[in-house]
Amino acid sequence: MTASLDDIAARRLAGRPLDATDAEALAASYDIVTLGMIADEVRRARHGRATTFVRVADLRLPLVEGAAGAWPAAARELRLVGSFPGIEAATATIRRVVTAAGAVPVTGFSLADLERSAGSADRLTAWLAAFADAGLSAVAEAPLDRLAAPSATLGAAAAAGLPVARLVLDAPPVGGPLAAVRLVQALGAAVHAVQAFAPLARRGAEPTTGYGDVKAVALARILLDLPHVQVDWVLHGPKLAQVALTFGADDVDNVSPLDEAAEGRRRAPLEEIRRNIRAASLDPVERDGRFGVA
Repeated sequence: MTASLDDIAARRLAGRPLDATDAEALAASYDIVTLGMIADEVRRARHGRATTFVRVADLRLPLVEGAAGAWPAAARELRLVGSFPGIEAATATIRRVVTAAGAVPVTGFSLADLERSAGSADRLTAWLAAFADAGLSAVAEAPLDRLAAPSATLGAAAAAGLPVARLVLDAPPVGGPLAAVRLVQALGAAVHAVQAFAPLARRGAEPTTGYGDVKAVALARILLDLPHVQVDWVLHGPKLAQVALTFGADDVDNVSPLDEAAEGRRRAPLEEIRRNIRAASLDPVERDGRFGVA
């Protein structure tokens, strides 16, 4: 199997397409070390040593009085989270927060919640265009396993000119990590404006040894051409996030914007994320909610 993996790696790094047989060989392999090495080579060919991270302040809807200007100054992304409050309230909230945020990008909402509330692609396109006009930088996430019509819904975002920051999974896919990759591949050009794919499930996952997690990250990096493979600092924890960086991930989402920690400044989130990235022999680069770096 190792020789076969080496051949797949050589073709992938040469820019030649991989087919379904290659994908199945990668997914069936128990040689997690070689998979990680291939994923790391693919990642470094695209990004070098640069590893981006973003400090996010969550603003839960509905906003309480005065919350439109209350967040840590270090936040590089303000993210509207919680239940969708309806188009009029959502648009008004975006305008309030964008005005208070200044240069800090504002993202928000789950595309699945918007799809369900809108009821049609045309209405969804109109809503997303209104959000873009109000100043929203991106829809925060699109959970693939909750979208009723993924291609049409992502197409509505593209038609509205509003990016989708990341594709996510709410639950572990039936069929394992290759099934998740195939969900993304099936969307074809519909994902052209999406920045990142986060292959680790956000909710409902059973505790794991980490083997399946890093394999999912490696397969996503090797088989997909999206700009970023992402892990979540809060949901998956600093240790798994650090290991995932050696298996092809290149972006860390959802780092706390707080500058201090009770244990001292060396344990503050900014120092910890930088330290963990450097420990993986990579270079930390802070970005904002538009995936822009200074």
